[in-house]
Amino acid sequence: MSPRPGPDAEVALAATSAGAAVVRARYGSPQERFAKTATDFATATDIEAEQAILAVLRDARPHDALLGEESGRTGAVRADRTWLVDPLCGTLNFAATTPLVAVNVALRDGASVVAAAVADPLAGEAFWTDGDGAWLRRGFDDTRLEPSPVSALVDVNLDAVHPDPDRFRPAELLGHPDFRARFGGRVLSTTLALAWVAAGRRAAYVTDGHFVDNVHFAAGIALCRAVGCVVTDLRGAEVDSAGGSGLLAAADRETHAALLTLIGS
Repeated sequence: MSPRPGPDAEVALAATSAGAAVVRARYGSPQERFAKTATDFATATDIEAEQAILAVLRDARPHDALLGEESGRTGAVRADRTWLVDPLCGTLNFAATTPLVAVNVALRDGASVVAAAVADPLAGEAFWTDGDGAWLRRGFDDTRLEPSPVSALVDVNLDAVHPDPDRFRPAELLGHPDFRARFGGRVLSTTLALAWVAAGRRAAYVTDGHFVDNVHFAAGIALCRAVGCVVTDLRGAEVDSAGGSGLLAAADRETHAALLTLIGS
C-alpha cells in the first residue's frame, strides 16, 4: 500500500506538479531569456512555472511566507513557515533542450525543512518527503527511496556559486587518480542529482556553495536526510555551520569518508 503523505507534503507535491506541467509543456519551444548576470539567466518558463507554484501555495497555505527564485520573498514576512521555491532547476539545460531539469519546493518550519518535493517533469517522476522517510511517485504509485553506493557514480557540480578554492576544486576532484579508480564522475548541473542520491541512483553529490534558505537545494537535502544519507559540508561539519562551505551528500558513511578525504587532499 502506498503511504499517505502528510498535509504539507501533499501541498508540496501539488505545487511541484503545477510547476512541472508548465515546464513540460514549454520544453523544446523558443525561450525568451532574461539576464541575471553575464553568465546566468531566467526564461519565461522559469517565471511562468513559479507563478503556477505560488498560486497553489497561496491558495493552500495563505498564512505562510514564500521565497521564490524569481520573485523573491512574499507573503507573511514574519511567519515561522516559509516555502522555498525553485521553479526550474537546470535552466541552462532546459534552454539547450537537455532533459535534465527539476522543480523544487520545500517547507521550512523554524529551522527545519518538514516537507519537500522534487519533480522531474520530463521523466514524469516526483520525489517527496514529509520528514518520515521519502518516496518516489510515478502516476499513483509511491515507492520508498533507498540510498545505495552501488552505482559508484558521483555528480560534481562545476557551477559553484560560492567557490572555496582553498578546499574544493571540482575539476581536480574529477581528475584525481584515486577518485577515478573508485568512482565515475558525472556533471549534471541540476539538483535533481540530490534526489538521485536519495533514490540509490547516485552514490554521492558534491558542490560548493552556501545553503541557508537555498531554494535550489533545500528540497533535495531534505530527501537525502529523510532516508539516512550522510549530509555534511565539505569539511565534514554541519551544512552551513559557522565557517562551513559546500555540500557532500553520500549514500553511506564509507562513500562519504572516501570523498571527504579526496576533497581535502
